[in-house]
Amino acid sequence: MRTSYLFVALYTALTVAFGILPALYAMYLAVTDAAGGFAGLTNFTRVVGDFRFGPAATHVAYFLLIWLVALVVLVTVLAIVVHAVRLRWLSSTLRLVFYLPGALAGASSVLLWLFLLDPTASPIGGLLRLFGLSSFVQVIGPAHLPPIFAVIAFWTGAGGWIVIMYGALNNISAEVVEAARIDGASAMQIAWRIQLPMLRKWISYMGIMSLAAGTQLFVEPQLLSQASNAVVPNDYSLNQLAYQYAFQQNDFNGAAAISLLLLLVALALSAVFVLRGGLFERD
Repeated sequence: MRTSYLFVALYTALTVAFGILPALYAMYLAVTDAAGGFAGLTNFTRVVGDFRFGPAATHVAYFLLIWLVALVVLVTVLAIVVHAVRLRWLSSTLRLVFYLPGALAGASSVLLWLFLLDPTASPIGGLLRLFGLSSFVQVIGPAHLPPIFAVIAFWTGAGGWIVIMYGALNNISAEVVEAARIDGASAMQIAWRIQLPMLRKWISYMGIMSLAAGTQLFVEPQLLSQASNAVVPNDYSLNQLAYQYAFQQNDFNGAAAISLLLLLVALALSAVFVLRGGLFERD
């Protein structure tokens, strides 16, 4: 019992130090001015009225829409397919192959994709040229960026979720599945009628965690901006815009306001996943 309290105490201390206290400080900055006086909603209205805010919010929303739909659908389907493989070695190999890209998360993953997206150096350069994309600048055109970022995020994050979903599928009672087979249910019917409903909470959890990560879009556009000599703007995402406010304009109050707006949107969308996914319902 004492050991469990020790683990909880350590987690609580880290959460307070690196989660709650910074959040409270951001709230303080967001409602005060540079001199420390109370500013109310002034910082929020100022950043929302910034001509860069609307495009940045649209970019993040478009990216999240593509990424979350692809993640929820493809991860669930791939997890069910891998789980249905009867050969143990093949199932293990597939899980490893899916999981490996997660080892190249963050900046290293984006650097790898910089080569993949350059038709002159990429091993898939022929495919890119087939679509009329003969230069790196053409590939990273503004209209292409949300799908590109969604592909990068899916490539680095989907494998871990496939493994988690695979584990959740293993917790489904074998007797229930076997009874369905005896009743004549096909693999598709078992997946649709039994596995998907029992994965609902895990899918909801995946959606919440991925939403929280997706709203923080920063590394990918930041590195592409540097690699492309600002063809990709350095205020492409809301996190980048907050970075510009804090470290280019020395306006930490505006940066805090953007951060809180992101938090509120993420919490509201997460509430939808919680309510629709029945995350806290008892079985």
